[in-house]
Amino acid sequence: MILLDTDHITVLAFPEHSQFESLKERVSTSNGQSVAITAINIEEPLRGWLSEINRHRNVLDQIVPYDRLVKLIKFFACFPILGFDDKAAAEFNRLRKQKIRIGTMDLKIAAIALMNDALLLSGNLRDFRQVPGLRAENWLE
Repeated sequence: MILLDTDHITVLAFPEHSQFESLKERVSTSNGQSVAITAINIEEPLRGWLSEINRHRNVLDQIVPYDRLVKLIKFFACFPILGFDDKAAAEFNRLRKQKIRIGTMDLKIAAIALMNDALLLSGNLRDFRQVPGLRAENWLE
């Protein structure tokens, strides 16, 4: 299984992105491996768009953020979504006890990847390579 981090998701969500075609091609020819995202990757942009909607008092100014929110949800629906379950939470706590110094959201993503034996695609290899046993690659290089 291939698990996409937010930076790789962002490229695939926007066909006009300069790296879209190369990443799409590489993912589509990845030996039939399933490609998934995590609930954590959904949480981050969802919070952002909800915040953007709420900061506009004029409902006409909310139209574009709502439109982008809908497009984002439809895009996410194209992928299996891995949740943050009991096993991932236990792995997260185990990694925290090892004093791995990466952000909470990234550590949750790493825990989900480890529990699903997934290859994580991320541009943040500096942090993710600190996690023992995690397979991570940057396909945007």
